[in-house]
Amino acid sequence: MEATQAATAFAALSVDTRLNLVRLLMAEGASGLAAGELASRLGLPASTTSFHLAALERAGLTQSTRHGRQIVHAVRIAGIRALLGFLTETCCGGRPELCGDIARLLPPLPQEDRSMTPAFNVLFLCTHNAARSIMAEAILARIGHGRFHAWSAGSDPSPEPNPEVLQKLRVLGHDTSNLRSKSWHEFTGPSAPRMDFVITLCDTPDGQDCPDFGSLAVTAAWPLPDPAKFFGSPVERTALLNEIYASLRRRIEILAALPFASLDRIALKSRLDELATSGLPAIAGGR
Repeated sequence: MEATQAATAFAALSVDTRLNLVRLLMAEGASGLAAGELASRLGLPASTTSFHLAALERAGLTQSTRHGRQIVHAVRIAGIRALLGFLTETCCGGRPELCGDIARLLPPLPQEDRSMTPAFNVLFLCTHNAARSIMAEAILARIGHGRFHAWSAGSDPSPEPNPEVLQKLRVLGHDTSNLRSKSWHEFTGPSAPRMDFVITLCDTPDGQDCPDFGSLAVTAAWPLPDPAKFFGSPVERTALLNEIYASLRRRIEILAALPFASLDRIALKSRLDELATSGLPAIAGGR
């Protein structure tokens, strides 16, 4: 461990709440605890707990993963050991036996499980959650390869998805059995999944302000025409749906291929904003 990394770790541990979090997670071992359970045990607000957990994860002392709708946090043993090793590697002028060679006394470290990296939750929004956002959910669910969980919702959801859209998706090989139109309020409660990305596929739906999906969500807008407002011939409607699908597919493929490990939040938002227009086919709308 480098001195700068050690300084970051010590800074993260300089708050008693974070020390309590690490001690609690150490007791749980690899199984970890859900963020809500940690907040409950320490008597902290959920937002405060999330703030401190984020600092510990940035310092390499904890790691998080998704289990269904929950984020589970666990201590990162490799990070703790590296910090202990940094403290003792120069112990007593090369005579660690005088002060305890902590790192040497610890058992061999098992190979770290890199599969713990959490999948990203992505929520697509449009007014009725019947066409554009339903398409986007189906596309990402298919190409996400387990690295993404796709969701969709609307401000004024229709009773059911657009039948033309469902038929189009089935023809293209998508599973539509779980697709349904739903309100965006399903994703704002305490038991709702935490969103990493929230992407609107129209202007702010019907002029409404979007709900708060959490301060960590990266937002973007990819405006596309609403098929419900297009009154062309059947051939023209088919062409419009084909173009919307192709445009969404291109954007989502680029999203799925982004180098997330090397991009910070600002860079990710910039990349998503660029996808609103760059390199994508123009789509003609109509009424």
